[in-house]
Amino acid sequence: MTLPLIVLGVFCSKAIMRLFIPLLASPLFLLCSCSEPAAKADSQTASQGSNKTLWRVQNVDPSTAQKLLAESSNIRVLDVRTPEEFAEGHIEGAVNVDFKAADFAGNVAKLDKSKSYLVHCRSGNRSGKSLAVLEDKGFGTIYHLNEGFNAWKASGMPIAR
Repeated sequence: MTLPLIVLGVFCSKAIMRLFIPLLASPLFLLCSCSEPAAKADSQTASQGSNKTLWRVQNVDPSTAQKLLAESSNIRVLDVRTPEEFAEGHIEGAVNVDFKAADFAGNVAKLDKSKSYLVHCRSGNRSGKSLAVLEDKGFGTIYHLNEGFNAWKASGMPIAR
């Protein structure tokens, strides 16, 4: 009686394995076959239009931001705080374009897209949201100041008034 049960168990195991191995292998095959195009997409232009440049955002801390500004004349500072916040103090040479203004996208579109930008707000929230607009308008390299102007001040960096 035990021998037929063992034979039945072996048969069932083989039958189950024949059914489930292809089912288990299919998702693995799909994952492997999809990984190469995703890697290629990362290295290509993130924008869809032919007139847009390669989109890159790098988050930086205040000391890295200051070093970038000191070493490159191609980086502009884009302060997306309100004019009142800007008047209280800002990074030297910054351009103020208020993210909360109704014409923010239109004003940003007027900026020189051949330059790189260090974008910031007070804490990083509004400037983080502005990145989608900058990408849409065809900007290339963007440096995003982590924790915004608050971090800049807390680090003891120079402030223009």
